[in-house]
Amino acid sequence: MNNSLKILNICGYSWDIGGPPKIIFDHAEVQLKNGAEVTILTPMSEGQKLYALPEGAKVVICKRSKLSRFWAEFSWELFQWLKIHGNDYDIIHIHGIWHFAGVAPFLLNLKTPKVITIHGLLDRWTISKGYWKKYLFGLFFQKRILFNTDLIQINNKDEEQDLIRFLGKPPKNVAIVPNGMKIANFENLPLKGNFRKKINLEDGIKLVLFLSRINLKKGLDLLLPAFKNVIEVRKDVKLILAGPDDGYLSDTQKFIVENNLQSSIEWVGMLTGNDKLEAFVDADIFALPSHSEGFSIATLEALICGIPSILSDRVGFGEVLKERNAAYITELKVDAISDGVLKMLDDTDYCKRISENGKNLVKEKYDIEIVAQQLLNEFQKIAIPK
Repeated sequence: MNNSLKILNICGYSWDIGGPPKIIFDHAEVQLKNGAEVTILTPMSEGQKLYALPEGAKVVICKRSKLSRFWAEFSWELFQWLKIHGNDYDIIHIHGIWHFAGVAPFLLNLKTPKVITIHGLLDRWTISKGYWKKYLFGLFFQKRILFNTDLIQINNKDEEQDLIRFLGKPPKNVAIVPNGMKIANFENLPLKGNFRKKINLEDGIKLVLFLSRINLKKGLDLLLPAFKNVIEVRKDVKLILAGPDDGYLSDTQKFIVENNLQSSIEWVGMLTGNDKLEAFVDADIFALPSHSEGFSIATLEALICGIPSILSDRVGFGEVLKERNAAYITELKVDAISDGVLKMLDDTDYCKRISENGKNLVKEKYDIEIVAQQLLNEFQKIAIPK
């Protein structure tokens, strides 16, 4: 099979965005290895930091307009660039929906085959936030675009149901390809203890790690009061929040201060590279009771590091986690989360079981080498020979 495709990714590609840049990076490495050319087209605002680039990939940065406050990712510069160069590619891969950058290729009526990855943005919780704006946008743009795109990539059956509910009927142009991760990056983990030293965590204190954007949809509105319940029962535990502020940090800090939890809950900012691995290695429990995820890369990373994890079933592969007993799956209720954390603190045998199952699951199903090739095969099916 000839994999020498020219692929254009359209996405906000900065460190504060969350999962999509990481997913693009990992897929691009495999695509480049298979002979593809990869370009990333990104609208950016002043002060944003460009995400890491895979070796051999190109990036085109366009200035975000002030109008992006009203229409996310609005960039006249991006529109003009696409007008000139959009048909030079074999595949245009749009990450996410609702934003101008993803609509622009359709407004320009580009002939290049287009792929849209939903990234979990059609689930009930996400739709409920700004419902009328999304309803009207869907009516005038998004539904028509999804029906007319060449391929919609979704991660799981839950996302398929979200898509059908939004469109009103099943689309014909769908492929289920899960997210994956570069397992090779987790073969040589740091020694235990480094992260605990950095945060001055006393011996004997259990570390519960939340590592994601500080955003309401990540379930912090439930995790924070749940952890308050936990420390009323157990004093030998601390919650570390690691991630960039994404709109919920002030509420988080307000909760911590109002409940006098400064010694029990600490925000350490965003962790990357070896710092992140050290945090994973030292964590006793990973917690992500998310309201909504496309497919959580942070969860995959925690599982491959062997951390027993408490998760909601909305992390993107909840059904598989349940089937394989690979994590503690909690209801999205404060008491349910605190009960789960307490069970995990008390039952080391249970934690050992689910952590082993989680690690094996990721190795078997979510290696980026496997899933990136699956997506590349889907690209080949729709690419127009030039």
